[in-house]
This record gives sequence, structure tokens and C-alpha cells, in this order.
Amino acid sequence: MKTAVIVFLGGGLGSVLRYSIGKWVGTLHTHIFPFGTLAANILACFTLGILVGLADQKQLLSPTARLFWSVGFCGGFSTFSTFSLETISLIQGGFNAFSATYVIVSVALCLAATFAGMLLTQAA
Repeated sequence: MKTAVIVFLGGGLGSVLRYSIGKWVGTLHTHIFPFGTLAANILACFTLGILVGLADQKQLLSPTARLFWSVGFCGGFSTFSTFSLETISLIQGGFNAFSATYVIVSVALCLAATFAGMLLTQAA
């Protein structure tokens, strides 16, 4: 039960941050491309890379802290379900080039951000 509460609290925090970033980025443009979700996903992946590096390479996070931050916070912060829905919406709206770009850019940048976060902890 304690584990579920830890994940729940971290997930709530991550979800609020995801919502805030999505809203903020949405105010910066009027384009159909889902920049807010893309930004949240890249930041979540980068954060997860740092957290994994701190936990695994540097041994700086306890198992409980790792669970809170990686499973809870980053799980709530990343938005794969929203990404999927936005991709389908772009396809249904006839924006096939945008949907393909969104998928490719999201996957490439999120992988790169996770790796960069892990590398960052190795250099420190």
C-alpha cells in the first residue's frame, strides 16, 4: 500500500506539471501542431534520464525516491496517451504530414533527451 501511495503522489505532481506546461506552451502559438505535449514528453524523458543516472550510476536515490520520481512523477509527467490521441486527431483531420512529423520528432527527441539526461549524470 505504501508503494501505491508513493507512486500516486509522484504521479499527481507530474500530471500537474504536464498540464501546466501544456497550457503555457499552448499560449505561445495558435498552430495545430501539439507543441505542448511534445515539450512535456521531451522534458519528462530528459528528467527520467537524469533520475535513472542518479539512481543507477551515482547511487544518489533510495529505492523509494526512485519509485516516486521515475514511476510516479515521470509517469504522470509523460503523456503517451495524449500523444497517441493527438496523432489520431491529426490523421482524422487530414494532417497526415503533421502526424508523421509529430511521431518521428517525438520518438527521436524523447529518446535523445532520455539519453542526454543519463549522460549528464555520468559527466557530473
